[in-house]
Amino acid sequence: MNDAPAPPPVPGSAPPPPVPAPVPERSPEEEPHGSTRFAGALTDRGRGRTFPCPTCGAALEFHIGAQALKCPFCGAEEAVVHAEDAAVAERDFQEMLTRLRETHDGGSHQYDEMSEVRCRSCGGTVLFAGTITGTECPYCATPLQLAAAEQAKSRIALDGVLPFQVPERQAAENLKQWVASRWFAPNDFRKRGVTGKFNGVYLPYWTFDSLTYTRYHGQRGEHYWVTVGSGEKQRRVRKTRWWPASGAFERFFDDTLVVASDAVSRGLAEDLEPWPLPKVNPYDQRLLAGFLVRTYDVELEPGFQLADARMRQQLEYDVRRRIGGDEQRITSMDVRHDAVTFKHLLLPVWMLAYRYRDEPHQVLVNAVTGRVTGERPYSWIKITLAVIAGLIAFGLIWLLTQGGALR
Repeated sequence: MNDAPAPPPVPGSAPPPPVPAPVPERSPEEEPHGSTRFAGALTDRGRGRTFPCPTCGAALEFHIGAQALKCPFCGAEEAVVHAEDAAVAERDFQEMLTRLRETHDGGSHQYDEMSEVRCRSCGGTVLFAGTITGTECPYCATPLQLAAAEQAKSRIALDGVLPFQVPERQAAENLKQWVASRWFAPNDFRKRGVTGKFNGVYLPYWTFDSLTYTRYHGQRGEHYWVTVGSGEKQRRVRKTRWWPASGAFERFFDDTLVVASDAVSRGLAEDLEPWPLPKVNPYDQRLLAGFLVRTYDVELEPGFQLADARMRQQLEYDVRRRIGGDEQRITSMDVRHDAVTFKHLLLPVWMLAYRYRDEPHQVLVNAVTGRVTGERPYSWIKITLAVIAGLIAFGLIWLLTQGGALR
């Protein structure tokens, strides 16, 4: 077997096949939309695996439309078939914490055969497989120095991957519609739109299951009306009676999501929800090649603390419903978590970093549902005019109401 490293591919063209027969190269315009380049079952200087076509030897691509590996030259397809025992299984949270504390390491070695590079501008760390020769940071649009890539470090093993299902062309169209619907954005922004390069990125997520037991104390407020004053000064006043309320209940939370990357706003990441988590595949590196993979910045235990905060928001809503009445006061709410399990998932996002008047902004597209969210500029002139119009409308309604009351 020849261990000599293969020459790097020309950017914007298909990598040459590992067989003597020549394969025609394509220009960037000829690259099919909705597909991503796979580096494949060969090794590239120990950095990643490639998946060659069994018919002609060219590198297979993961075709989003076909949801399979597909050869761009001869059209041969190869299904991504998982092992019979492969499954996306829950893992015990406390057991993992204990193991990490005892071994003082990052977990398993499932990131082997992938490379890691850190952006010198924003500090983000991304993984990639195979022969990606040049790209930019999807978080700040700074060119990545792939020459500085190194073997990926060990981290908690991945449990599942949700494959890309929305092609880049559709993501761009959805972004165009999103920009047009931003009524309070500056006119030149809505006219020109957002320009930049989409990067297909897998973002890391933790999901947590927990059986919660909540004990609460508070007060239920019930409104009633009394008449005060006399003559022309007589009026009705609303008052509230308060009654003590307490109780306890159980609630099971399934797959509470926490984005494990600091590179994106937590609010933007939550705006991408919901995700069709039942469609998650068991982890398979073939689904990652050609994409950037963000490594987690939020460790497992802090991730659960963020999940706990999301769960408590729902539990507070549940407590208020149980207290009932017209108003509620919560004086204490103690929450206990039992049978906590977790999964480490990768979810697909089309990400675009752009600048408007020298200010950086970020746009995310859910690469399964097509939902768009992002940072955008605001026109304070439009906002001010809208506020003035609202005040005028409120004043007119008040005058009409007062006029009716005087009659």
